[in-house]
Amino acid sequence: MTPPPDIVRSAYVDLVVTDLERARDWWVGLLGFHVQAEEPDALYLRGFEEFVHHSVVLRTGPAPACARIGFRVRTADDLDRAERFYAERGCPVKRMPAGTTLGLGETVRTVDPLGFPIELVHQMERVEPLVQRYELRSGASINRLDHVNIATPNVPVAYHLYDDLGFGLSETIEDTKTGTLYAAWMFRKQTVHDMAFTLGTGPMLHHIAFAVPESHNILGLCDVIGSRNLAKYIERGPGRHGVSNAFYLYLRDDDGHRVEIYTTDYFTGDPDHEPIRWDVHDERRRDFWANPIVPTWYQGSVGVLDLDGNTIPTRDQEEATTEKEAAGPRVKVGADGLGIIVED
Repeated sequence: MTPPPDIVRSAYVDLVVTDLERARDWWVGLLGFHVQAEEPDALYLRGFEEFVHHSVVLRTGPAPACARIGFRVRTADDLDRAERFYAERGCPVKRMPAGTTLGLGETVRTVDPLGFPIELVHQMERVEPLVQRYELRSGASINRLDHVNIATPNVPVAYHLYDDLGFGLSETIEDTKTGTLYAAWMFRKQTVHDMAFTLGTGPMLHHIAFAVPESHNILGLCDVIGSRNLAKYIERGPGRHGVSNAFYLYLRDDDGHRVEIYTTDYFTGDPDHEPIRWDVHDERRRDFWANPIVPTWYQGSVGVLDLDGNTIPTRDQEEATTEKEAAGPRVKVGADGLGIIVED
């Protein structure tokens, strides 16, 4: 088998929105993203710590969706490895020329074995550093894309795929008695995660998360949202995660895309890093302060598209029950653990 491509980090998301000007008001006017470039049907956004062209593309389309999850690879040769890696697993693969997406060099696009549209790129256009342009910052003072969280009906399959891709494991939610894995947080950069896998109907995007400098940036955004009477956009938080230890806020835009504003997780770069394993019965995994979680948070946000732009059908988690689960009572846990429903 071909060795995996050397993925550096989760780099960008390409999202479909139904009203580009309305999306600009939300992503730029409210959250404070920097507009790097725009086209008649697309906006290219980045945070203030990002020195490459974009981390978010918003494109106009008929229905909200996630068109691509982008990874940056270390060398141009890693694109060749990526092409072979996914092809050997029976995935459709397309090689896209430089410039297909503004700011990106040549890319490899695929739909991975989990059903998610993945794009890998090495060359990304360098742009003006803005990290100390404090006069430009507004909203939540977005620094960078931190991670992408996906909903999938079979978390163990997702874990093994990304383990094959060389991702490290930082935290899990599992039943420590049966060994059933319900959620996993995995990384390439030296933070808690670049990708997270949560149990549920999928393939669906659950959320994308952006790092901000400090917790007061999140609280300040909440104050702005309150003063503008826009609390309808807040879905969950602010609060403190058990998993990852991060201070968080979850928002939903007008198209239903779920965005997490995120800060104060921890370093995972030591070679003897050991994963933290949360028992599914430990309520602190959800929110360290025991804040209640609204039921909508346990559902995926939007569907995903194939290489031709068509919506990929979803499967419910029951179809992915493991042999161990099938031998005894069935446990349904959504995302980081919505209730525990035992079916005899």
